[in-house]
Amino acid sequence: MVSLSRGGKVYFQRIRDLREDADKTQIEIAAMLNMQRSVYRRYELGEREIPVWAVIKLAYYYKTSTDYILGQTNKR
Repeated sequence: MVSLSRGGKVYFQRIRDLREDADKTQIEIAAMLNMQRSVYRRYELGEREIPVWAVIKLAYYYKTSTDYILGQTNKR
């Protein structure tokens, strides 16, 4: 799991922004991650910590860095 302590909870806003910028639904991204929408929704709301494998897969999908998703940089 990815810790929330260092970058705060920046990642949940970033994954939502990336999804919306790509004009994708939570259902589409959840399917790409092979999970239920309800689980993915909790990541976007910051209710659940996102697993490292999901951060990596999202970074690859959105063609960005894991550092950007986790709030360690503002460079996309």
